[in-house]
Amino acid sequence: MTTNAEAFDRARSVIPGGVSSPVRAFGSVGGTPVFIARAEGARLVDVAGREYLDLVGSWGPAILGHGHPEVVARVQEAASRGLSFGAPTLAEAELAELVRARVPLAGKVRFVSTGTEACMTAVRLARGATGRDLVVKFAGCYHGHSDALLAAAGSGVLTAGLPGSAGVPAAATAQTLVVPYNDTDALRTVFAERGHEIAAVITEPAAANMGVVPPEPGFNELLRALTTAAGALLVYDEVLTGFRVSDAGWWGLEGHTVEPDLFTFGKVVGGGMPLAAIGGRADLLDLLAPLGPVYQAGTLSGNPLATAAGIATLTLADTEVYARVDAAASTLADALTAALTAAGVAHRLQRAGSLFSVFWGVEEPVRDYASAQRQDTAAYRAFFHAMLDAGIALPPSAYEAWFVSAAHDDEVVGRIVEAFPAAAAAAVSSS
Repeated sequence: MTTNAEAFDRARSVIPGGVSSPVRAFGSVGGTPVFIARAEGARLVDVAGREYLDLVGSWGPAILGHGHPEVVARVQEAASRGLSFGAPTLAEAELAELVRARVPLAGKVRFVSTGTEACMTAVRLARGATGRDLVVKFAGCYHGHSDALLAAAGSGVLTAGLPGSAGVPAAATAQTLVVPYNDTDALRTVFAERGHEIAAVITEPAAANMGVVPPEPGFNELLRALTTAAGALLVYDEVLTGFRVSDAGWWGLEGHTVEPDLFTFGKVVGGGMPLAAIGGRADLLDLLAPLGPVYQAGTLSGNPLATAAGIATLTLADTEVYARVDAAASTLADALTAALTAAGVAHRLQRAGSLFSVFWGVEEPVRDYASAQRQDTAAYRAFFHAMLDAGIALPPSAYEAWFVSAAHDDEVVGRIVEAFPAAAAAAVSSS
């Protein structure tokens, strides 16, 4: 058996930073990353054999809990027939049908391997459909690491304090207009001045990559009205919220009041395997090759193991699962804010369905990227390590959503709640 420190040293000798995705390096919270050996339900076990209760959930896809037996069995069955064919399978059609049944606006669906690919394809498709170049995104929203969308992004980029990335040419982001989230005046101004040049607005319909920042009432409706009037497309990036905050994602949670042209899905749709999707109006999706002039391809797209995991996950994620996830999230969110309040920790807890996060050192509503950045990340660092010492794994960044699963039963939730007061006291001592 090895220690996490030994595992980290070994990884750093052959992998940049010792990790394959930056936030895993614990850069914003400090300390040694936890190297996971296995997971089951709501529990993780590290390489040293220590158990943790998990509030990361592989950043969202583990809605049923880790290693659900039926999902694993479906993947094992698929693996027994071969790992990859580079050819179509009926499983792709079956999963696409499940997506469309939940989100009827997704008249057709194209599978890719990552959320980055899905969002990149959505932008390319929007430009191909409209013949325009400009794309509007919102500061603090993260749509993957493709060059054009890595401008004022959230998630790991926000954690690192970078407005974009080295290696991204100025020309790559010159056609991206960045607007503050929830700022209706700025949005109206952009469309008044450049609307005839805008191909699409891409948005997290409920932002969760700068911490959880829900849309203000009427904001998404305004997006739809402005894009429709300008002849531009509206893209809902539901990589995080899709099939997690409800059976139809945020679009379902907001009551189908907005009709986006395109969706991107990831995380839950692949059940923890590398799979993502773009869905939307059939006439738009038919512009993709081989039917249309917009090229997109991928050898592992629609991989049979990933589609098997996705089919099993969407089939099992029923009304009871969503009710359990919502109940666990509510209990934890209420207990967390009670513990922080009792300890005198200034904070703002915000929710979007079952997703929630805390902004530290602020009490007024956080409505955009600028206000999210005003939080006290040192307080979270102390809270994070106190929880980790108590055997609770939180997202290693103050700018990430917390995730629960149907495996977070009363015993698991109770143990997490019991750890909150001591961790809140640690946050106080960091000030």
